[in-house]
Amino acid sequence: MLPERLKEHSVAAAVEQFDPDALVGGKFDRQELTLEIAPEKIVSVCGFLKYDQQFVRLSTVTGVDRYPAEPRFEVVYHLHSLERNQRLRVKCRLPGDQPVIDSVTSVWRSANWFERETFDLFGIHFRNHPDLRRIMLPEDWEGHPLRKDYPVTGSRV
Repeated sequence: MLPERLKEHSVAAAVEQFDPDALVGGKFDRQELTLEIAPEKIVSVCGFLKYDQQFVRLSTVTGVDRYPAEPRFEVVYHLHSLERNQRLRVKCRLPGDQPVIDSVTSVWRSANWFERETFDLFGIHFRNHPDLRRIMLPEDWEGHPLRKDYPVTGSRV
């Protein structure tokens, strides 16, 4: 449900009208709108944002580790509408035991590399990704170095 203070933002209101169950929360802080979306709705909401709201550019996809809090992970999407000259941040929260979310490569092809980097460094899996494998570290690397519980000195064998 859309918080009252966000109803004045047309994008937030449009997402709520598109799928009221998709919007979990949001905020407007420092002139930036952030919408929190239910993870199971991410592909449909991203498609709506791209095709109906003109957020045609995916600037980045990244992760945040909130360890030891639960849900532990956030997947963060930064979107840009060139037509409106407007930016939007979309977040999804994922549990620490099995961080899995659907890939948005069907909406933006550029998500491919961003999702691979997030997988490599945080260990977040993107379901239906066309080529989910490490992109920055060797294939035999153990662990995910941007997790807060990863040893500072790296894994020692």
